[in-house]
Amino acid sequence: MIKLIAIDLDGTLLNQDHEVSERNKQALLKAKAQGVKVVLCTGRPLLGMRHLLAEIGLQDDGDYVITYNGGLVQKADTGEVLHQITLNKEQLEEIYQVSQGIQVPMHYIDLENVYSPAGPTDAHSLYPSIMKVLPFVPLEVADAPDDIQVNKILYCCEADILNQRTAALSEAFKTSYTVIKSRPVLLEIMHKEVDKGTGIAALAKHLGINQEEVMTLGDEENDLAMIAYAGLGVAMGNATDEVKAIANHVTATNEEDGVALAVEKFVLNEG
Repeated sequence: MIKLIAIDLDGTLLNQDHEVSERNKQALLKAKAQGVKVVLCTGRPLLGMRHLLAEIGLQDDGDYVITYNGGLVQKADTGEVLHQITLNKEQLEEIYQVSQGIQVPMHYIDLENVYSPAGPTDAHSLYPSIMKVLPFVPLEVADAPDDIQVNKILYCCEADILNQRTAALSEAFKTSYTVIKSRPVLLEIMHKEVDKGTGIAALAKHLGINQEEVMTLGDEENDLAMIAYAGLGVAMGNATDEVKAIANHVTATNEEDGVALAVEKFVLNEG
């Protein structure tokens, strides 16, 4: 019996217009009404999800959200932090030093701001066009507070430039940090213990829910860990081959109400 559903947003719950279809919305509301925990799981901060949580009806007492790709688990109504794994300043400095040689603009993020150190680059950052809810603050890494808690470090520019220039960076840090491509234009570096699977596991433990009672739905590289963790991992029809390969089930695409179809089949027993 599924007691917790964790759902990725872009390419999964959201269609190409970044909207939640009525069928998806109704399926999730029905699941919630039956006592199932419905949890959005994303790389975004909580502020970037408030409108979706309100639209779907997932910001009541007892609702939860997983943000920063699993690095932060919060109560959806109050923002209270239940679980958090961050990078410290020493780790930030290490990554920044290596970043100096790749000519790609870097940002680092905590719960309140996106920090942008100056650096040698001819590439234009696309992140301001993606991140609309947190303020951008110029701050050199050396000037960051010693006790700063960094949720993630990221590089965001045109896909071909990003792929070419960050390959060595990804290789250098792949064993000591979590390095993921969450979008074609976005590379993220987080604490080694951070992924969507660990975030969901932390929430499930808090709620007393067993692993086999968890269902996850996703489509991209940063969803692999949660698809692998779940008792029932569901890949979208538009998911990457890697995600489909480890999933227990492949549903329809995000344009075809794939989330609703899976929830109806495995949770609501309507399929």
